[in-house]
Amino acid sequence: MTDPDTAPALELHSVSCTFVDRHDASQRYTAVRDVTLTVGAGEFVSVVGPTGCGKSTLLNVAAGLLAPSSGSVRVFGAPLAGINTRAGYMFQAESLMPWRTALGNVMAGLEFRGAADARERGEAWLRRVGLGGFGDRYPHQLSGGMRKRTSLAQTLALDPDIILMDEPFSALDIQTRQLMENEVLALWAGEGDKRRAAPSLSPTPPGGASEASGGRQGRKAVLFITHDLDEAIAMSDRVVVLSAGPASRPIGEFVVDLERPRDVAEVRTTPRFIALHQAIWAVLRDEVLKGYQQQLAA
Repeated sequence: MTDPDTAPALELHSVSCTFVDRHDASQRYTAVRDVTLTVGAGEFVSVVGPTGCGKSTLLNVAAGLLAPSSGSVRVFGAPLAGINTRAGYMFQAESLMPWRTALGNVMAGLEFRGAADARERGEAWLRRVGLGGFGDRYPHQLSGGMRKRTSLAQTLALDPDIILMDEPFSALDIQTRQLMENEVLALWAGEGDKRRAAPSLSPTPPGGASEASGGRQGRKAVLFITHDLDEAIAMSDRVVVLSAGPASRPIGEFVVDLERPRDVAEVRTTPRFIALHQAIWAVLRDEVLKGYQQQLAA
């Protein structure tokens, strides 16, 4: 039996996902085939690949939202059956409930779990992401960056051991995106109160921030999906490259040996970052071109 204290946080072993047309069983589409992927406890792993290569499919498998057609998933050494209750999921699309305030959205998961201190923990997490004075605002009253910060607080407030992120910042402008990337890295590293963010995006009123209570110590395991190779290298410990679909599979894995802590803008100018980018792009480029040709032919 695998020791949960030493087992990887997440293991996908020989995972394949085939979708069958509900009206014609002979029509099948295999999104991913024989994918083996591991995320260690406290490790930040990014997956990159062409559009439509099954990146989000793998994330849904890891979340327990989609059962693989074949293969297995283990979470801290235990087989995954149903929803992955040790994971938090930050979606690409807007996921805040429009009828709830920012605080109400952050509190929602805690309330569903019956946490008696849901309000206290929700307020603490809003302060940690720089929105301490905006808890009473509804999503339509917040900027895009502020909504993403609220979603981040909503995910982290549940104190998951694994964080699944599906291109969470793709819709943001480049400046806000880089600030959010640094925010995630700071919170992941346990340095949330030391983050570097523009005053306009961290409008916390006087009074200071406090730590969110009830959390387990140490870095979380992160599985991060992105199309942006620069983002993947700047944030990750490892980058996994998927081939073009259908039947996507890993075709490259690269250790990112850049020193931490990192500033995602500054690290991109370093010689090692440039060398990593060139090495990964040499593997990824042909797959991106294949994916583009497939879109044109569709």
